Amino acid sequence: MPLPTRLLDAPAMGRVLARMASEIVERTADAQRPVLVGIQRRGTDLADRLAPMIEPHLGRPLQRGALDITLYRDDLSAVGQSPVVHETRLPPTLDGATVVIVDDVLYTGRTIRAALDEIADFGRPRRILLAVLVDRGGRELPIQADITGLTLDTTSTDRVEVRVATLDDEDAVDLIRGGGT
Repeated sequence: MPLPTRLLDAPAMGRVLARMASEIVERTADAQRPVLVGIQRRGTDLADRLAPMIEPHLGRPLQRGALDITLYRDDLSAVGQSPVVHETRLPPTLDGATVVIVDDVLYTGRTIRAALDEIADFGRPRRILLAVLVDRGGRELPIQADITGLTLDTTSTDRVEVRVATLDDEDAVDLIRGGGT
């Protein structure tokens, strides 16, 4: 079994999130209605950590939400007969808002495509930005992050593991070469 390489420990992950929060503040400074939306599961935890770093700089409340893209996946049949579906929670309308989607890892782009489809069902934002902790390359769709914590070159046989303290008892990012997707 391949050994993981630690890319970010808890202090480094905290610094990366602080930098990402600063970039989100810069990119949403002119927004009348910024909305921070995490993709279930780790994206929502990262969004929950980013929000208190962003709010003091905006001078107004930051609306938040969570997306579960399970039923919007283009490979739903491969997920199984009884997929686990988590909560989708969004403001009453996204019309005219600047939505910042937060996720842990950007790889093929299919998760983000599903998130965009789901957001479109809830309204028409003025603008949508994407913030990811790790961009590992390997895109299958023309989707890119606007705000990236860490950029890696990986292969299809590599695996990136993001752990957050609220779910995994530690904050860390590991790269496992040849460890599967």
